[in-house]
Amino acid sequence: MAHCTKCGAVVADNAGFCAACGAPNVAAAGASTAPSAAPVSSPGVAEQPQMAENMAATLCYVLGWVTGLIFYFIDKRPYVRFHAAQSIVVFGGLGILSFALNMFFGFSFMMGGWAGFSFGYALDRLLWLVIFILWILLMIKAHKGERFRVPVAADIAESIFGKS
Repeated sequence: MAHCTKCGAVVADNAGFCAACGAPNVAAAGASTAPSAAPVSSPGVAEQPQMAENMAATLCYVLGWVTGLIFYFIDKRPYVRFHAAQSIVVFGGLGILSFALNMFFGFSFMMGGWAGFSFGYALDRLLWLVIFILWILLMIKAHKGERFRVPVAADIAESIFGKS
């Protein structure tokens, strides 16, 4: 007599599924009739290999805070969650700072400065250069497997999202 690998109930040798729990009967497919300790996967569902930890951490930075938010909720590994939380804080904060800067100096490009050049425009371009350099640096450090901490942002991320 065969036994169900999921619930242990006795099933007929030629039965395709367990009558008690509905799990597929491995013995019907020609496997041994002894109960197996290995879990039976559902038919048609393939086991997905998990992405490498450093690649997932790198992808946390690709689209800024958006991919950070996605990976924070779908990946539970501490290294990936650290980089996801840091991405949310760094690029979310810099995005808000850029928006506020543009609102404050909103019309200075049109009305101020010599030949259309203004202090606000120069400051905005400098901020975007810093964002770009930080974006590249964080992706490289995450891909190398380093837990690089942006000085203020990493502390804010730990206080908001918890220590990973």
